[in-house]
Formats: sequence, structure tokens, C-alpha cells
Amino acid sequence: MKSIEDLCRSPARAQRPIAGKRAAMLALLPYGPPAEWSGKLDEILSATLPGVVEVMANLLSVIVLIICIYALRHLLFTLSRLLGRQRHPYIDIDCAQWPMITVFIAAHNEEKVIAGCIEALLETNYPPNRLKIIPVNDRSTDQTREIIDSYVARHPGRISPFHRTDGKAGKAAALKDALAFAEGDVIIIFDADYVPGRGLLKQLVAPFFDAEIGAVMGRVVPLNAGSNLLTRLLDLERSGGYQVDQQARMNLGLVPQYGGTVGGIRLSAVESIGGFRDDTLAEDTDMTYRLLCNGWKVVYSNRSECYEEVPEEWSVRLKQVMRWSKGHNQVLVRHGLRFLTSRQLSLRERIDGALLLFVFAMPLLLLAGWALTLVLYFANRTSPLVDLIPASVFVAYGTQGNFAAFYEIVIAVILDGNRRRLRLLPFNLLGFFVSLFSISYASWRLFVDSLMKREMIWDKTVRYRQGAPSQPEPSR
Repeated sequence: MKSIEDLCRSPARAQRPIAGKRAAMLALLPYGPPAEWSGKLDEILSATLPGVVEVMANLLSVIVLIICIYALRHLLFTLSRLLGRQRHPYIDIDCAQWPMITVFIAAHNEEKVIAGCIEALLETNYPPNRLKIIPVNDRSTDQTREIIDSYVARHPGRISPFHRTDGKAGKAAALKDALAFAEGDVIIIFDADYVPGRGLLKQLVAPFFDAEIGAVMGRVVPLNAGSNLLTRLLDLERSGGYQVDQQARMNLGLVPQYGGTVGGIRLSAVESIGGFRDDTLAEDTDMTYRLLCNGWKVVYSNRSECYEEVPEEWSVRLKQVMRWSKGHNQVLVRHGLRFLTSRQLSLRERIDGALLLFVFAMPLLLLAGWALTLVLYFANRTSPLVDLIPASVFVAYGTQGNFAAFYEIVIAVILDGNRRRLRLLPFNLLGFFVSLFSISYASWRLFVDSLMKREMIWDKTVRYRQGAPSQPEPSR
């Protein structure tokens, strides 16, 4: 019997050279492959691979096509923001018979920031007799309750706190309970770390004079953008997402998104769709699509700026993105089909809304595309598409990069008038990969949680501010 060494040196092996990438892989085996192994492998590959390879290649083509559609979408938004007609239909309303409104401040262990939000609302130019401020203290275990009560004592009649001591956890559940105390048909919602400007309430209320409007969203601007690299990158993301993406959708008559804070909702519209759902991690996205499916319109007001505190630690950012991903994909499963078939919406609204819903599914598709590319490459079944791996990576980055396309961020920074921030653009690749893998992991966790019937857990974003901040100047 011949040894393995003899087989490896046999003339039969020398007469049948193995070409391509498979040869490089087999050459890594100890002593190299015998001729018999190579022949048998060729038979197996010839019998099974063609059909599988064709399916994988077709699937990869579909993924790249979807990526290109998103790239064109972002390019369209950028051109609209840069060259198109800008729609600000309600921004000039300053004098009116202002309606009674209720402002909710969502708060859970917010002792570091709650004072700043309350003070800013007390300084607003909205008529005090038409404004009810309700801090929603949701089971806080720090000094949040004491701070709220101190403002109630100093400003009697202006603040009506809602101290929630039990019930289901989460912002949506707390707001659902607090709605019973609202007055008027318009509610404005802020997270406790937000600092509204003096004229912001009027700007957010003005669109509700239009009877078709169900929700209004303002622009979010980071308050702590200069703290470190992460906050600077998030500042770029916010600029691209609001200054370009949201405003372009407003310009083109598409689907602006209500963001859950720095925005308002018509109470009668909320009641008509069944109120807040307390079983979702993205109550804002859920509310947006339920309103749209029921014939209400959502408006974005780019000049209605409010200032927030963004995460300063990557671990906190990861939890935030994972929560958004789970909540957004929940909405995709629940309302995707209904939205696509809704007769209340135009075709372009349905297309744009569907693309918006699939944003948090794109990282999974992107990873799948990379995996298919590598499999086809090492299977020695390359094609012009597969050979363009570097191009695919950069197209994907430009499309998905940290939730705002690369060119959207560039235009947003230019429009904001602070071009020095453009030096940070290469670092966005870091944020892109962090988001890519964290969103993919969150999607997997959502699938497992749904399969195991587990309850979703709300991860609160950590606050960093010390004391009540002063309001920064607008970035423009």
C-alpha cells in the first residue's frame, strides 16, 4: 500500500494540475492533496456547485441592487436639499389664537438634566395660560422627583407633575398613562435632556392649524458636540439626518418621520389610532406609520431647533442603537404590509416609507452580501460583480454610513456653515462599522426574543451633564 507521501508524489497527481484559488486552499493541506482526492472533489463541485453558485450570485445581485437604490435615494435627497425648492409652509406663523397645549417631559432618573428642560419651558414665549407642563416622572429612584417638586413649589399653577410609581417600564408606557392628564388637542413631547428654545413651542404648534396634520417633528441639535470624537461624529450624523434627509423628504412630499421628542402630536389623532402602544421600543416610529396608514400627515420643521445631549461613551451608544434597531424592526414587521397597501398614501409615499422602514435591515443585507462575495470568490466562481469587492464596500459605506449618506453629511455641514467639521468625515467609517455589527446583533436578538416570547427591555441612555446648561447659539 502506498503512503500518503507516495500518493502526493505520484505521476497521476502531476498530470492533473489544480488551478485557481481552490489550488491555493488545497496546497495548505499537509503534503498536498492526492490525485484521487482532487478528481473526486471536481466531481462533487461539478455536480452540486453550479446551481448553488447561480442562486448565490443572483442573491448577491439583488443585494447590490438594493444598495444602489438606497444610494440613489440619498443622492436625490442631497440634490433636493441643495438645489430644490425648500418647503417651510408653517414657519411664518407667529401671531395667532394659540390653542391650549400640554407639554410632556419624559423623565426616568434624570436628576442631571430635568432642571434645564423645565427652566427652558418656563421661559418660552408661548402664552402661559394656554400651556400645561407635565413632567412625567417614571419610577425614578434618584432626585428627579424632588427637583420637579421644587419647581412646582416655586411656580404654582404652571407645572402639574405626574409621578408614576408602578406600571410597565418604558417611555411609551409612561406616556400612555400620562395622556389622561392632557389638556387641549395638541401635546408636545420632550425628553428630559432636551433644551427647547424660547420660540420653539409656537413653531411646533403652528402646523396643527392645518386639520390634516397628525404629528410635527423639529430638528435635533447636539448640545455636547465638542466633548469627544464620538459626540462629534454623532453631530455629523444628526446634521445629515435632519438638515438634509428629513428636510428633503418634506420638500419632495414624501414621509418625514416623527422622532418621539422635539415634536408634537394631535391628541384626537392619537385617540383615533388607539393611543400609544406600550409594547414597542420605538413608539415614535410606530406612531408615525400608524398615523400615515390612517390618513394623517407628518410635518418636519427644520428651523425648529432643540438641543439634546448625545452619548459620550461607545457602550452607551451601542445600547441606544440596538434599542432603535429592535424598535424599528418591530414596526417593519407589524405595519410594513399594511403601509405598502394603504390607499391613504400616494405611490411615492409608500415607496419612500418602505425604504425608511428597511433602513435597520440594511446592515444584515450588507453582511450577507459580503459573505456571499467571499464564498463565491473562494469557490473559484468569480464574476465581474464579485471582483468589484472594494467598490461594493465603498458604495455600501456611502449608502449606509452611520445612518446618513456620506454626501448628505457633507452638504449638511456646508449648509450649517461650519466647514471645519468636514475634517472628521473619514472617522465616520468607525461609526459605520460599530453601527453595522451592533444593528445586526440587535436584529438577531429581536428574532430570538420574539421566538422565545421574551419581553423587550428598555435601556435608558446615560446622562453626563452637571447642572442646568445655558442654551447654545444655533449652528447656522
